[in-house]
Amino acid sequence: MEKNVLKTGKIINLAKSEVKGFAQMYQLLEQKVLLGGLSSSTLLNYGRCLAKISLHFKTPAHLLEEEQISGYLMDLVRSEQQPSKSYFKHTVYGMRYLYRMHDMEDRIIKLPTLKRVDKLPVVLSKEEIKIFVKSSRILKHKAMFCLLYSSGLRSQELRNLLLRDIDFDRMMIHIRQTKYNKDRYVPLSPLMARGLKQYIMAYNPKQYLFNGKETGSSMSARGVQWTVRETLKRSGIKKEVTAHTLRHSYATHLLEMGMNIDSVSKLLGHSHLNTTLVYLHVARLNQVELFSPFDRLYER
Repeated sequence: MEKNVLKTGKIINLAKSEVKGFAQMYQLLEQKVLLGGLSSSTLLNYGRCLAKISLHFKTPAHLLEEEQISGYLMDLVRSEQQPSKSYFKHTVYGMRYLYRMHDMEDRIIKLPTLKRVDKLPVVLSKEEIKIFVKSSRILKHKAMFCLLYSSGLRSQELRNLLLRDIDFDRMMIHIRQTKYNKDRYVPLSPLMARGLKQYIMAYNPKQYLFNGKETGSSMSARGVQWTVRETLKRSGIKKEVTAHTLRHSYATHLLEMGMNIDSVSKLLGHSHLNTTLVYLHVARLNQVELFSPFDRLYER
């Protein structure tokens, strides 16, 4: 189990012991979230944020007054140690879910509306992918980066892969219980298969394809982030690159190579095609040759 999950569990347990009524509120939240088909990570994210606000006021979050919640959210924004955007988002979404759960929909409209930022994904060129992989000095890290790019995996999907999920006979990768609680298969590249066999022979992983430091654990999210960050420094690439950038590059390159968007969407495991459409804005497709009018301004 990862350190951040343990930390989240401690915060929730602390709220259960110190805030009267929180344990009952959390038990109902857990029941509603899991029966509603949401992921366990959603439960942890909501639970952590609701535990913190409940601990702050020593009162279960759904019993707080409007002024208390507004003031708490304002303090988050003004704080010198500002929380991440995802933490602020999970606090608001968690409160919304809590209000629905307790039939308090009239309180939802008083919560702040989160502005959606329509940012296009960062994508590496094919040459930059080669440079990035080559910049990694450790075989394990090379195998991770190549697998992220060759199969379009999310970081969590990569970390959850078991040895038995790699089917070298059928040349498929079984991805279990993804972001939307669905299993899916993606093709295993023959070139990637050779690289994985070399990695497995060298490292002899036991349960997870990419083991963590502790026996029987998978590699942590922080560990993946660190390897990406260190490799990026050596690569000389100036773009903002994360593990998810390799997934963005996978989807974009598939479109540029002629795969239809419906197939790309299925390979990515998207629930809705609209989620995949963003890659059409960054892919350089051949139907229309793009150019700048400046290029033709001085043509004879």
